[in-house]
Amino acid sequence: MSGHSKFANIKHKKEKNDAAKGKVFTIIGKEIAVAVKEGGPNPDNNSKLRDVIAKAKANNMPNDTIKRGIDRAAGDANSVNYAVITYEGYGPNGTAIIVDTLTDNKNRTAANVRNAFTKGGGNVGTTGCVSYMFDQKGQIIIDREECDMDADDLMMMALDAGAEDFREEEDSFEVITAPADFSVVRETLEKEGVPMAEAEITMIPQNYVELTDPEALKKFVRIIDLLEEDDDVQAVYHNVNLPEEEEES
Repeated sequence: MSGHSKFANIKHKKEKNDAAKGKVFTIIGKEIAVAVKEGGPNPDNNSKLRDVIAKAKANNMPNDTIKRGIDRAAGDANSVNYAVITYEGYGPNGTAIIVDTLTDNKNRTAANVRNAFTKGGGNVGTTGCVSYMFDQKGQIIIDREECDMDADDLMMMALDAGAEDFREEEDSFEVITAPADFSVVRETLEKEGVPMAEAEITMIPQNYVELTDPEALKKFVRIIDLLEEDDDVQAVYHNVNLPEEEEES
């Protein structure tokens, strides 16, 4: 994780313009709809919905917007026909990219994802071609400025709740869990009033790579930007240690 500040990237994304915020809310709205369809509208009985609500709150989604999304999905569950499709591929210099999508039109999404890779000099590969280089983990990011708790106390609380790892960065704390333990750890921290900048199941690369060639870096960022602008794309994971000025582009 050395040299890669996940938090700096999150902080910047939160400060982006309203259009970017709208995109985040759209992503979370889809996740709410799918969670309600799968497990019902009551978060007390639906851990997936609880996790999505926590993600929504971490992204400053208003409570009434969350409630509207749940009510809408509960009232018309048949209208939720999203397919979950994951694409894997290569960016410049063999860099690894994973794209999670939630779509009601598989052909449109496949074409858009391929187009994004092609425009940045990359290509979509077969299932499993790069995912072996990542670990699926629960990840909770805590802003040090927002958290009053002592670092050691926070670490012990997280580890006692079942976290695998606790890392201190200059500006944040990072809690890593197995996917199965994520909800319990997150809920434990939430009950203790720990503010979370981000809380989600994610794909963490086992090793980060540097793109030292400016042209390759430019092409790589183009792929990521095109993917993140696509309404069907829920999340993009990669193994490139982007310099902060590129993260803030």
